[in-house]
Amino acid sequence: MVDLATASSGPAAHDDEGAPLVELRGVDKHFGPLHVLKQIDLTVARGEVVVIIGPSGSGKSTLCRTINRLETIDAGTITIDGRELPAEGRELARLRADVGMVFQSFNLFAHKTVLENVTLGPIKAKGVKRAAARSRAMELLDRVGVANQAEKLPAQLSGGQQQRVAVARALAMDPKVMLFDEPTSALDPEMINEVLDVMVGLARDGMTMLVVTHEMGFARRAANRVVFMDGGEIVEQADPETFFTSPSSARARDFLSKILTH
Repeated sequence: MVDLATASSGPAAHDDEGAPLVELRGVDKHFGPLHVLKQIDLTVARGEVVVIIGPSGSGKSTLCRTINRLETIDAGTITIDGRELPAEGRELARLRADVGMVFQSFNLFAHKTVLENVTLGPIKAKGVKRAAARSRAMELLDRVGVANQAEKLPAQLSGGQQQRVAVARALAMDPKVMLFDEPTSALDPEMINEVLDVMVGLARDGMTMLVVTHEMGFARRAANRVVFMDGGEIVEQADPETFFTSPSSARARDFLSKILTH
């Protein structure tokens, strides 16, 4: 297991680290009369770990879901590695393959084994040969600590194990960026750290990550940058030390005072 306390140095360095990988410009999103994203400008650099926090209903998950077009946008642009997100069709499918996503719920195929869940995407979407897909899947399952569960069905695993399988499944597509939408919110408290440990390991290995979470310990120790949202807007963003010790906005100070009282 990775100790969260040892992970404050952030992701490993890469030659092209710092180059923009995900860019949102002027992104707006409505659900009927509700304006959930308001002129969002955000850049995530290659190798960067960006953690998005804020109160419920602030637009965090919606923002995350727009990046691979699970939610469409009303205005603005989103680019992944310099390519604008297509509206639909094969181009969108190809670009989505570059964007791994881990949800609040595990979304595993209940009738398929753990190994089948992890190999399905590479075989069907990328044409990877079955033997190669299985070999890679076992490497990834070992990396997230559940290789011994490969032949089981998801229902036979704990919630923490299922979420780690979901991480392995996303990694099996060799994504350029990983999106995490409240990945621990459906877990019992004792299972949260086993998932966060895996995420910290990814951060230290240099994976580009955008993480929506309420786990402030992870934000403090693994993020390069904390983005605070409220009312559909990015209110402020800063490195974790600056944000948690001296937030610049009254809204962030109020939010932190409520969640960091213990």
